[in-house]
Amino acid sequence: MERANRLSALRAGDAAYVTGIDAACNMFRRLEDIGFTRGARVCCLFAAPGGEPKAYLVRGAVMALRYEDARFVRVRSAE
Repeated sequence: MERANRLSALRAGDAAYVTGIDAACNMFRRLEDIGFTRGARVCCLFAAPGGEPKAYLVRGAVMALRYEDARFVRVRSAE
């Protein structure tokens, strides 16, 4: 699994667009329900002092995700 195109690889201030969620993710439906759908713009706002969870702004809401869940979300750079 390439990490460069994963939500978990974003750093504070980085923005990207969701391209999909891996079917192997046990939170697939939940992530879609909270806004991580194809084409959604997502911005990494900050990470907790230990590095996780990270807070992401998606569709006007702030969501905190652990690495274990964010690594299944595929993204492309917003630049």
